[in-house]
Amino acid sequence: MNENPMRVRPAAVAGMFYPEDPDGLRQEVAEYLSGAKTDIAEVPKALIVPHAGYRFSAPVAAEAYALLVAGRGKIRRVVLIGPTHRVAVAGFALSNAEVFETPLGPVAVDVDAVARLAERSDAVRMDLAHAQEHCLEVQLPFLKEALGDIEIVPVLAGQVAPEAVADLLNDLWGGPETLFVVSSDLSHYLSYDDCVTLDAVTAQAIESLTPEKIDRPQACGRLPIAGLLLCAKTRGLTVKTLDVRNSGDTAGPRGQVVGYGAWAFFDGPLERPVTETHGAALLALAEASIRHGLEHGAPLDIDYDNTPLEMIDPGATFVTLHSRGRLRGCIGSVRAVRTIAEDVAVNAYGAAFGDSRFPPLEADELNGLEISVSVLGPMEPISFTDERDLVAKLDIGVDGLVIADHGRRALFLPQVWGQVPDPAMFLVQLKRKAGLSLDESPTLQAWRFRVDVVGRDAL
Repeated sequence: MNENPMRVRPAAVAGMFYPEDPDGLRQEVAEYLSGAKTDIAEVPKALIVPHAGYRFSAPVAAEAYALLVAGRGKIRRVVLIGPTHRVAVAGFALSNAEVFETPLGPVAVDVDAVARLAERSDAVRMDLAHAQEHCLEVQLPFLKEALGDIEIVPVLAGQVAPEAVADLLNDLWGGPETLFVVSSDLSHYLSYDDCVTLDAVTAQAIESLTPEKIDRPQACGRLPIAGLLLCAKTRGLTVKTLDVRNSGDTAGPRGQVVGYGAWAFFDGPLERPVTETHGAALLALAEASIRHGLEHGAPLDIDYDNTPLEMIDPGATFVTLHSRGRLRGCIGSVRAVRTIAEDVAVNAYGAAFGDSRFPPLEADELNGLEISVSVLGPMEPISFTDERDLVAKLDIGVDGLVIADHGRRALFLPQVWGQVPDPAMFLVQLKRKAGLSLDESPTLQAWRFRVDVVGRDAL
């Protein structure tokens, strides 16, 4: 039965599930997003995120929402689907609202899309189901902060078959302008250990795209999740687990806990780093170039006919050698001026025979020699007001750092954090390496980068 239109759906759980004050809410969401550890560059097609109070579940949800920042301006519509908690619904409950209000401002509804869904025999406009429902509302501040102005298609799923959910999602699939967000918590009110065990089963089911392995106690939004997994399987999406924790990990006691998980779905296979797809080949190439250097006094030439395509892309690498637990050589490239394969061969030879800190490698040192290959990501300039500000902006244990001043330049790989964990001392030691004065310099420049590593120093 249709109800009278409610053009604006007011925020119902602001001040309970998340801050009601706009400035406080904006700051809190920004802190959650900045604290996310997700390092995937691709923009997802769909997300699974939790919907509890922010202090419990937002640290997990932020791991997913941080991926959307790169989609700002590209993603213009978000299909939000979650379970009904307060009102029983047979089928899908749609809203008559044109706007969902939030403390951060209104979020427009794609009323045309809702009108199309309303023509389905298993869908009904039911504002009562939406009026106090939190599972969609708590996602809006994150979506608004990550994506800016968007339209949403708010859908609540009651008793429906997973196939019906999949059919609804397929009707709205669209292109890169459309994102799907499934709102669901995981297990409820189990002991900490039982929660961890059951949520691991659910995570495996999501990763393997097997919705039949997710039963009622495992997720309140199991039916929307199941529908998304069916779509992912038929459309060839790749799923990535971003975080699985529970309230005992985030903010609550460990007696009875609620589980939370975040997953991202991508069109086609995820682009994996060459260290993951061809790590063994990179290490073998480095060793072969060192052996070739012992015999011929030059790096190994690359047989490009038998080299994987990913290794003939341009790339900057470092090769690091250890012997008996001690550094034995480290040479690398800051810029991608050669193919990855050639760069590894040249730098492996350089680390063995051209690092001025060590004598050239001898043949009897090959036994027990440990090799690692680091493939550098892009250099990102760091804007800073002074060196204290620069130090504060470093991501400890993650960022590599390049500095330059007065024609001198030096680089530390992220692995150096293991020996110099203090960020201020990290910069001091890098300035010493560059031969720079330790005094504050107004002309100092800095760049951060990240690495993918295979071998002894794998992070």
